[in-house]
Amino acid sequence: MGAVFRYVQQYAGASQSRIATATGMTQARVNEIINGRREVSQLDVYERIADGIHMPDDARHLLGLAASREKRIGGAAFDLAAFPEVVRVYAAQNSAAAEIRQQARTAEELDVLAVRGLGLIGLNDSLLRACLPRDQGGKGLRIRVALLDPDSGALARRAAEIGESAESLASGVRLAEARLRELAGTGDIGVWRYQMLPTWRVIRTDGTMFVGAFDAGWEGHESAMYKVMATPHGPLFRGFRRMFEAVIDGARRTV
Repeated sequence: MGAVFRYVQQYAGASQSRIATATGMTQARVNEIINGRREVSQLDVYERIADGIHMPDDARHLLGLAASREKRIGGAAFDLAAFPEVVRVYAAQNSAAAEIRQQARTAEELDVLAVRGLGLIGLNDSLLRACLPRDQGGKGLRIRVALLDPDSGALARRAAEIGESAESLASGVRLAEARLRELAGTGDIGVWRYQMLPTWRVIRTDGTMFVGAFDAGWEGHESAMYKVMATPHGPLFRGFRRMFEAVIDGARRTV
């Protein structure tokens, strides 16, 4: 398997991280196999690797494996355990903060779906403020922020859910919007107002998402946060990205 992984690197241009994602391993495990410090001995791991790197049937047979799943069942089938998308779960936003900032500083695209966004991007000490274009870490970054429309019925309902006045919540949205407008001339920043009841809180940095939920009992930063990675066949990253694009398409741009 070490030789196979080296060939995949050489001829397909795949990184160790890409191989790890495709085969359901950690990057460290792939590195150990490539460098001969670990061997693959279990049949189910061979099967997972063969499926992950799309090994042709003649190669599968050399490993003692049956033909590919697509031929056995007459259609594509993927074991999601071989394509892990949720790679880490945090108890709340605070425990994910350092990793989110690190991802944002090296990203080319940043998408944020929030309610008011003050804790994420609106204030000087908010989670992502240091990554905005006026700061050294954010040059060349394209930012899209979707905030709950302060004049919508959905905002009044959300305010009631968290025990806050609609006036206070709406003021927070307008403040975040104003603070982002201050930076509009320094980089590629866009802000949209959406009117649907918020359900998901999303931060996307290129091929990584950090996803939490809004519910009647808590605000977004109090939710458990899932780190979701883009994979070749997984539905979660694609689904959340599609949802964000749909929110933007149906929203009104204000910045």
